[in-house]
Amino acid sequence: MLHRHRQNSITHLVACASLLFFAGQSRVWSQTAAVPPAAARPNILFCIADDASWPYCGAYGCPWVETPAFDRVARQGLLFDNAFTPNAKCAPSRACILTGRNSWQLKEAANHWCYFPAEFKTYCEALAEHGYFVGETGKDWAPGVARDAAGKPRRMVGQPFERRTVQPPAKHISGNDYAANFADFLDAAPADQPWCFWYGSTEPHRAYEFGVSLKNGWRSPEDIDHVPAYWPDTETVRTDMLDYAYELKYFDQHLGRMLDALEARGTLQNTLVVVTADNGMPFPRCKGQAYGVSNHLPLAIMWPAGIAQPGRKITDYVSFIDLAPTFLEVAGVAWEPAGMAATPGRSLTSIFRSTQAGQVDPQRTAVLIGKERHDVGRPNDAGYPIRGIVQSGWLYLRNYEPTRWPAGNPETGYLNCDGSPTKTEILNLKRSGASVNYWELSFGMRPSEELYHLETDPACLQNLAGRADMAARQSAMAAAMESALRAEGDPRMSGEGDIFDAYPYADASGKDFYQRFMAGEAIRAGWVTPSDFEK
Repeated sequence: MLHRHRQNSITHLVACASLLFFAGQSRVWSQTAAVPPAAARPNILFCIADDASWPYCGAYGCPWVETPAFDRVARQGLLFDNAFTPNAKCAPSRACILTGRNSWQLKEAANHWCYFPAEFKTYCEALAEHGYFVGETGKDWAPGVARDAAGKPRRMVGQPFERRTVQPPAKHISGNDYAANFADFLDAAPADQPWCFWYGSTEPHRAYEFGVSLKNGWRSPEDIDHVPAYWPDTETVRTDMLDYAYELKYFDQHLGRMLDALEARGTLQNTLVVVTADNGMPFPRCKGQAYGVSNHLPLAIMWPAGIAQPGRKITDYVSFIDLAPTFLEVAGVAWEPAGMAATPGRSLTSIFRSTQAGQVDPQRTAVLIGKERHDVGRPNDAGYPIRGIVQSGWLYLRNYEPTRWPAGNPETGYLNCDGSPTKTEILNLKRSGASVNYWELSFGMRPSEELYHLETDPACLQNLAGRADMAARQSAMAAAMESALRAEGDPRMSGEGDIFDAYPYADASGKDFYQRFMAGEAIRAGWVTPSDFEK
């Protein structure tokens, strides 16, 4: 009787907390105050690394990653411990950032390599319409095609500044001199206008120059303090991790130059600086999946003129859909969302104004995550649909097609996992018979439901779903997730989820991607290596 009472209490508490949180999420954030004078409106510098997981930054205590500029933003602003993307892949994650909507609310833009729907405006386009000078360098919303209602190409994040180049320190690192192009943007910005700039690094996206960190004498494999339990602890894997850190360091160096430029021009004080990544690191079980390191991302925000009590660490659960409403609110821009009465994103300004560390807003205890069609590798280009909720240290996942391979089919090289030395190491261990456990964790089929306690099992190794002592929590989290998804109009909640697989790819070859990859295009493009393919 006592045990049943405890289970019912857990169900009630989890459900109530979820309802309070998602009720707060549904506010109409487009109803903002009148536009303030230009001098009071902050500049906005948004900096996004390509494929970087929490907690791999110096500010989070990672000893083998050097990110002094990110650490500065955290020290002079706010460091977020629980920031999540709704969808751990480049294009859908960036679509969520730009629109303040979860990916299942974005039609085609829920997918990778899509046509971005013309009906959804980006915050950059909205700011440009309301007096902001808007520009970008590097990778913006990609990959895919974005056109307006008249069929003309859209500038999703503003005017490109790409003229400056530099000799990169390693093969595969971009030659874009991001910081110099930002300086050109600042030179071009009218003195009487606030500005918004998107710094889209292509680092630390693969490919990497294997061993470049060792070749340059920067680090040694012994510097890695911890290899995640879902990868083998070998020198190859450690070297691969260091090469990832080397590229993340390069992203941070350009960020540092940008901060120095703002300080030298006297404009840092009223510039809102946001630094994050689009999805998890490009390793097995990370990018493109839905575990801790897939969606859990670094986030630091500074704004000397607008953040009270800098140096705070924030444990509130925040989502990428909260960024667009934040930018629009501080700019005083009223943006009526197209196609729905309200967007689920909530501005972060109440956290900016607070002087409290830890949990600031008691309603921010959960975020929604999920995915549809990413890079394919299955017949008919079928996706691997997931929905999930991360709540108060717990992760619940629903896999809607558990008979499909989650990272893509073996015969296409598990295409939703980038080719890498770590991936090859795992596949070779399986082939040799030494270990199939790493392969199971990264590439094996999964049950329809998963439940993990992230505080004691951050690697998500022990699935608690189906256990009798977890039944109440599992049921409550599932109910809270589904209730929120229905409120947001998720087609998968009304039995119409197949629409995501029916949307066309932004490609004119006439063949579906599965056919092309089976014909060898994936190898030629470098997305997978020949040794990745299995029967």
